[in-house]
Amino acid sequence: MRIVELIIDESDETSGIEAVSLVETPAIEENFIALNKHEVLLKEVDKEKKILMGAALIPNKQIYRVNEKTKDEYYIFFSKDTVRKASELFFKKSNHQNATFEHKQPIENTTIVESWIVEDSKVDKTALYGMDLPVGSWVVSMKIDDDELYNKAKSGEIKGFSIEGYFADKYDMSQQKNETINKLKNLLK
Repeated sequence: MRIVELIIDESDETSGIEAVSLVETPAIEENFIALNKHEVLLKEVDKEKKILMGAALIPNKQIYRVNEKTKDEYYIFFSKDTVRKASELFFKKSNHQNATFEHKQPIENTTIVESWIVEDSKVDKTALYGMDLPVGSWVVSMKIDDDELYNKAKSGEIKGFSIEGYFADKYDMSQQKNETINKLKNLLK
């Protein structure tokens, strides 16, 4: 099965992440945690902050895909460099308030209030919350000001984040080389 690296095409203005979607089944297979009971409350009035934290992108994680029209199966992945560029471009384009539910319905009253790249998985803030994410992962905290939506996350109906955006394809060179070698072997038989 082919493996495709997705990259930021810096010459294309549409390239990058447009929105973060709240989903039941995140493609990167990482659930977020709800930051309410874990937070140190500064004032008694802050009983529930309605903040969700989780991975938006994990570098080099292969994500299974199927083209519905052609039934072509393949994997995609993002390099550490692309994850960093995508996270930076997301904020440069002021997309921090763009969110959807299950990649379909735009959601209002949400804001990415915190974002970082994991530099050291042992001492990163994610470790504090029991998340084991590799170096280079992009983590976000999203403030949810919609009670119904936040309750869906608390009940487990929504389990994580998924990105929406435009990326250019670049084949993983080692996979492409193996496929070429296999094709040559078949031709030589």
